Amino acid sequence: MGSWLLIALILGLVEGVTEFLPVSSTGHLILAGSLLRFDGELASSFQIFIQLGAILAVVVLYRRRFARLFAVRDVSGFSGFRGLVMLGLTMLPAVMLGLIFHKHIKMYLFNPFNVAAGLLAGGIWIVLAERFRSPPKVDSLDRLTWRQALAIGVFQCLALWPGMSRSASTILGGMIVGLDRKTAAEYSFIAAVPLMAAACLFDIVKSADLLQSGDILPFALGFGTAFVAALLSVEFLVRFVSRHTFIPFGWYRIGIAILVFVLLR
Repeated sequence: MGSWLLIALILGLVEGVTEFLPVSSTGHLILAGSLLRFDGELASSFQIFIQLGAILAVVVLYRRRFARLFAVRDVSGFSGFRGLVMLGLTMLPAVMLGLIFHKHIKMYLFNPFNVAAGLLAGGIWIVLAERFRSPPKVDSLDRLTWRQALAIGVFQCLALWPGMSRSASTILGGMIVGLDRKTAAEYSFIAAVPLMAAACLFDIVKSADLLQSGDILPFALGFGTAFVAALLSVEFLVRFVSRHTFIPFGWYRIGIAILVFVLLR
């Protein structure tokens, strides 16, 4: 039980810190799980479950924004029915591709080599996107258009490749279609909630029979750790991008990818 709790603590921390940074939480969890020799169906279920802790952190931090989404009479900006439609448009492409290729992705892409390749590709994309980006036109979620929401959803499909990062795909996609860094990051946080919640609950229901009473405490510890770490990570990223570019995250990804490739030789 002691080692199980330590693994839960480490992976919860990894999930919470990396989920909303453009560095690929799935990639880091796969690499961390490999180093900890924690794999198999139980490991997969645990890694999915702790994502709910990170999701809850965004709901808490942006609770007023989520409340506006369910205010039916509010038709201004990113709120009410208009806001929900935008989130639906952003979810749609990845949901469709995910349902079609879910088994193949899990079977062929969830390994350290493909994760490193995704980290490298995403890192190069971040550096190039920052170097050659056009001046932003949208500086608030309330100015987001339906076309931009759908375009970000198309970019989000890249996150089906472990290592590419859902956050990086949506943030960079948002920047490419005209959002400034802060707005792109905030929309990435909010758009993650319905998509990740649906995906997590789908996988948890499928693997519920794997859980035993002895797993309750480690699962709870991982969930709580991911929640607290995600709270701090999201607040850090919002402050960071208000003053800096995403280029340091790009170079970090490239460095981690090279290290993994060297270790896999």
